[in-house]
Amino acid sequence: MRPLSYAPPAPQSRASPGPGCGPRSPPCALSFPDALRAAAAAAAVSLSLLTGDAVGAVAAAAAQPTEVCRDGVAAVVEEVRAEAVTNEQLVEEAWEVVNESFLPDAGSRPWSPEMWMQRKQDVLQGTIKSRARAHDIIQKMLASLGDPYTRFLSPSEFSKMSKYDMTGIGLNLREIPDDNGSFKLMVLGLLLDGPAYSAGVRQGDELLSVNGIDVRGKSAFDASSMLQGPKETFVTIKVKHGDCGPVESMKVQRQMVARSPVFYLLEKKENDNSSVGYIHIKEFNAVAKKDLVSALKRLQNSGASYFVLDLRDNLGGLVQAGIETAKLFLNKGDTVIYTAGRDRQVQNTIVAESGPMIATPLMLLVNNRTASASEIVASALHDNCKAVLVGERTFGKGLIQSVFELHDGSGIVVTVGKYVTPNHKDITGNGIEPDYSHLPDFNEARDYLSRCQLKELS
Repeated sequence: MRPLSYAPPAPQSRASPGPGCGPRSPPCALSFPDALRAAAAAAAVSLSLLTGDAVGAVAAAAAQPTEVCRDGVAAVVEEVRAEAVTNEQLVEEAWEVVNESFLPDAGSRPWSPEMWMQRKQDVLQGTIKSRARAHDIIQKMLASLGDPYTRFLSPSEFSKMSKYDMTGIGLNLREIPDDNGSFKLMVLGLLLDGPAYSAGVRQGDELLSVNGIDVRGKSAFDASSMLQGPKETFVTIKVKHGDCGPVESMKVQRQMVARSPVFYLLEKKENDNSSVGYIHIKEFNAVAKKDLVSALKRLQNSGASYFVLDLRDNLGGLVQAGIETAKLFLNKGDTVIYTAGRDRQVQNTIVAESGPMIATPLMLLVNNRTASASEIVASALHDNCKAVLVGERTFGKGLIQSVFELHDGSGIVVTVGKYVTPNHKDITGNGIEPDYSHLPDFNEARDYLSRCQLKELS
């Protein structure tokens, strides 16, 4: 399993085929529990990079994929899906996902493998007579964890979530590991009669290039940003139909575009000759980084002496957009955020790959509604001595959720990890304490950051 928009990796497939199930081998038989796990893992998507507050549901149905060929685990998944699944097996499938992926300290109640095994034995004592009853049992089983973010999704809710569009042409991309140790970008969901679907893209296709630029190895977030542009303009994409089908280039007209969340202005200070560049980011969507870069350049060219970045009431959005935003202000090699979880694939250190876009002092405004992706930005800039935090303690939501599709098309959202700041503080439940309650003057903020940097060097 890989996330929709890659930042920290989500857990990989939990069930791997045996020695005879190589990438080009015929489908191999798996026992039912293993086959179910393979199916669930192959269909899992990560919310950690998609959203920090709520996913916008796109009201559309997905076209059924017509695959040219299938192999390996994909064929096993389709074979398993073709079989009828009992209500008991569906409940066990949901139980298994939690057993292997849930972050124990995410819930308000004690959790251990032994306690969870007892829960399984309790719920599977009798016959489950209907699918509705199975769904109800799963809901109650997840509620017993005491984690408000771990929850059940009905088939219709899961379908809407998988069709979330951040490309502007009506498709959703997912990163899938390939045979070369990298990954390829697959179409996870399509808007029926959307631009991509009308042009001939189908679910399960691989995206190869955007406007002639090879996207293999790029993150789903980066590729989605490349697909975006002004409404009614065209983008040329190249896709491969199915696992070994034909490659086709097509011209797609953009119809939807994310609204800019960035507002900025240049303000002259009355008591001196300096100017402050004020930037407010309402949310982190797919165009936040691009529009922030534009704002910073314009403000710099207009003579901004320093900047105020306002993240008050910013509940988050796309976590990857927040991570990319933080990197704009950090030195090469600076830590943006750590991720922690039971699965080693969730454990990661995310660092800046290049130098900062600006070197002038930064003041960052936060309040108790600054959450998730916004807290990642705030902690990264604060802990690396790049910004002074001003305002109120932040909300304290730093959990990573992954979404797993179950065998009947329903799904479960499970907390699988958490974000830890560069200074190794847990965001969840704690938030981030500001340095000042009121905006300091420029010189005071500059001196504060200088002391912070000296302390880091000592």
